[in-house]
Amino acid sequence: MKPLIASFALLLGTAGFAPAATAGQVCMDADEMKAALIDWYGERPVAEPSENNELIWASKETGSWTMIKTLADGNACVIAQGDDWLAGPDATQMLAQLGN
Repeated sequence: MKPLIASFALLLGTAGFAPAATAGQVCMDADEMKAALIDWYGERPVAEPSENNELIWASKETGSWTMIKTLADGNACVIAQGDDWLAGPDATQMLAQLGN
């Protein structure tokens, strides 16, 4: 788990977690999530959100990537993350394949 997002979520307390979040899943206000991904990791969206409101963010500089799901209540949850991001020819198609 990315330590800064996890630490930030812990600082927010339970008020920062979405009710639909599963144990161990980091969730926070979608705008705060966006700011954290940009400021802390230098990540940017690599495609349009999927039909399920899932979006991949990645950093070309560090290779880190994060997949988030935006919920109807305005929160966003990290559903996957990793390192060694390699941009493909069509990020939207790659996101659709991950959802299958």
